[in-house]
Formats: sequence, structure tokens, C-alpha cells
Amino acid sequence: MTRPVDMQLLVTTPTDIVADERAGKIIAEATNGSFALLPRHVDFVAPLTAGVLAYQTMEGEERFLGVDEGFLVKMGGSVRVSTRNALREDTLERLQTRVHAEFEARSAREVAARSALARLETGLIRRFVELERQL
Repeated sequence: MTRPVDMQLLVTTPTDIVADERAGKIIAEATNGSFALLPRHVDFVAPLTAGVLAYQTMEGEERFLGVDEGFLVKMGGSVRVSTRNALREDTLERLQTRVHAEFEARSAREVAARSALARLETGLIRRFVELERQL
């Protein structure tokens, strides 16, 4: 049996395929620390934390993904990453800028959602008080 000299990396979110290419080396961050994968690495599953997933293409280029929590499964020459959110950039600087922008946008949406929920809760409590007074 011949051993693989590269890995097929597939990174998916619920709505998108973020990366699907051959890689010679993959570096990721699991819940118990960072690790590197090479093609002949033993098969395994790892829970990922939010952080940077870096990989080297077969042409020697470094690529970077910002990933949310998820799972990485390595089986033979296939490495599959499933995560809720992922951003792809060619440099760490661009990735950092984009991640900060995404977090700010998400934070603004979350604040608006919490505010709307608080208004709904207040309205519901007022109606219960009014109903109690009528009884």
C-alpha cells in the first residue's frame, strides 16, 4: 500500500465550502492545544476551538482560515473540517482585519436582537399585569 504524499482538505460551513484543495501540511487548534498534520499522520478526530487554521498548498503557499468551533476528521489522505463559521484570507493581517470586522457586525446584530427581546419581554410582563388587574 502506498502512503499519501498530500492531503485533500475540505472545510465546510452549513452554507458554504470554504476550502477544497490539496495540502502538504495543516496546522489547527484543538481544545487541548495546537497540532500539525502531515500526510502520513495517524487518522483521528479533534474538536476545534475558534482560531486560525493554517495550511500549506502543494505549491508551497501558506493559506489561512479563521474558524469557529467545529470538528476536524482525518482519514487517510482526507481531512475534513466542519465549522459554523469560517473566513479565508491569504495573509494573517488580512484575516485579522476581516475577523475584527465580522465580530463587530455580529456584535451589533446581537445587541439589536437582545434589545428587541427585552422590549418583547417588557410588553409581555405589562400585559400580564393588566390581565391580573382585570381579574
